[in-house]
Amino acid sequence: MFDATIATDLPKPAFYAELEQQARALLAGESNQVANAANFSALLYHAMPLLNWAGFYFLIDGELVVGPFQGKPACVRIAIGRGVCGTAAATKQTQLVPDVHAFADHIACDAASQSEIVIPLITRAGELLGVLDLDSPVPARFDEEDRKGLEALARVFVESIDGSLR
Repeated sequence: MFDATIATDLPKPAFYAELEQQARALLAGESNQVANAANFSALLYHAMPLLNWAGFYFLIDGELVVGPFQGKPACVRIAIGRGVCGTAAATKQTQLVPDVHAFADHIACDAASQSEIVIPLITRAGELLGVLDLDSPVPARFDEEDRKGLEALARVFVESIDGSLR
């Protein structure tokens, strides 16, 4: 059994360093995209405070399709360029949204969500695999330190599956 307990009172850089170590240990030796996404989303959801959704959308046939996640049921398909996830996919840039209601094209899958961060998943070859999406019921839950930490974690996930089944 894997224990994802991390002290939440650590400074964010230390918290993310510990979370990255746990993610590397959790994904070590496995390259299956679905298996790693399932465990990775569970790790984030249970280790990070104040989340109501943590999971993946994978690029399949030109659109984002929901993958493994933790939280309430989600939107199944998102067009590239639509909403926060589609924007992150289209731009290949992290979208840090302190107030989802102020994001012009926000897609509300869970009415409780107030803030969101979406990290594109890019292979070493520059190919978009999909996005990592985290939602919070707390406004402005995510900041630049979260962005840096979550981008590093997204790289750990991509490294674990790069070149494997998609």
